[in-house]
Amino acid sequence: MNVGNVNDQPFSPAIRRARLDNLTIYEISEAELNTLEKGSPDSIYLNISIALLSSAFAFLGSVLITKIESNVVLFLFIALIVVGFVVGGVLLLLWYRSRSSVSDCIESIKRRLPPEGEVAPINQDGT
Repeated sequence: MNVGNVNDQPFSPAIRRARLDNLTIYEISEAELNTLEKGSPDSIYLNISIALLSSAFAFLGSVLITKIESNVVLFLFIALIVVGFVVGGVLLLLWYRSRSSVSDCIESIKRRLPPEGEVAPINQDGT
């Protein structure tokens, strides 16, 4: 064996492969890929909603517990309470209505796979 210069020999890393018993491949459309890539705005709606509703409850508790002498400060607190409850409630409704868009997309992709042991029909065009 010629020891020579290390730069003379190409680097060949050791490759180890662990075989899988079963590999399932799902074909998806570009629209489904875009849905999965964008994700769901649900978590943003829910997070902002929780923050606004928590703030509104905190301001409401402050107004009910303390005696506010200034009408301007009282009006400001009431405005913050109303805005917090209204916008927080709307965002909570938006979250509730759209919370399953990504989950529905994934479920529709998984439903394409025929049950175990059932032969899937092949179209004449090879797909």
